[in-house]
Amino acid sequence: MKEFELIKRFFSEQAIKRKDVVLGIGDDCAIVSPSERQNIAITTDTLVAGVHFPHETSARAIGHKSIAVNLSDLAAMGAEPTWISLAITLPEVDLKWVEEFCRGAFDLCEFYNVQLIGGDTTQGPLSITVTAQGLVPVGKHLMRTGAKAGDWIYVTGEIGDAALALKHIFKEVDVAPEYRESVQRSLDFPTPRILAGQALRGYASSAIDLSDGLIADLGHICTASKVGANIVLDDLPISNALRDTVGLEKAFEMTLAGGDDYELLFTVSEDNKVGMETSLANTTNTITCIGQINRSEKITTTLNNKPVAIHAKSFEHFSNRKD
Repeated sequence: MKEFELIKRFFSEQAIKRKDVVLGIGDDCAIVSPSERQNIAITTDTLVAGVHFPHETSARAIGHKSIAVNLSDLAAMGAEPTWISLAITLPEVDLKWVEEFCRGAFDLCEFYNVQLIGGDTTQGPLSITVTAQGLVPVGKHLMRTGAKAGDWIYVTGEIGDAALALKHIFKEVDVAPEYRESVQRSLDFPTPRILAGQALRGYASSAIDLSDGLIADLGHICTASKVGANIVLDDLPISNALRDTVGLEKAFEMTLAGGDDYELLFTVSEDNKVGMETSLANTTNTITCIGQINRSEKITTTLNNKPVAIHAKSFEHFSNRKD
């Protein structure tokens, strides 16, 4: 099957047809018509086989995750997702694989009313690049800047299970059978916290999604806001699967450095705590306070009210290069 036949068969027949899409797939550019008094949030992420997902990952999971990681970025900005462009590089045309990939991608798009409006297909090593766009009311977007000393640090959901799934895949740990399905789902089918991000508008002083690991992503907020932070290890939302598999000390390390969680990490002032909690109560998201912002411009951790050293290093592209 050639390129344009592939596009017509699999990528042009999405169920979602948004009214704000004037022109979608089929021309040199897409044309969209955003609402008045709305800004457009734009993000791009690339997933490469063997780097962002194991080679044996199912096509459906790859399709889902390629969309989810981009929608998670929009969630961290408080945006409502609207349109995506997809550039996919395939080693060869496997019709069954492409069908399953589209099912994973389009199921998530349909849930959030997101329309595929363009992209590209090429031949080569498997990689997927998605550009996602969303709408956010003027002046209401969330940013990494804005955290201030005294603000409380929160995360949605539980963190660390995606890292546990990877360690199980690479045979570094053995996850008990009763936990394997839920742990693997955390890695393959992350849930972008769209409603939580929108609920945080007007309350959070800063926000980011957890992709590279808690320490690294909190570090981005601290750097952007020129502040420091202390994480209370006792309060980290760790699953029974992670705790039971590796023990508490290793669970702390994996929670701090693991990555691939795609939960939201955000800060809230004391004055905005009640309003934030009330706003989030209308969503299905659980939240946990895990620490507090300070003026130190460093990240520290405490356990049982005592300082402990951090032994966690998050993933970073090109970190193995020699200067």
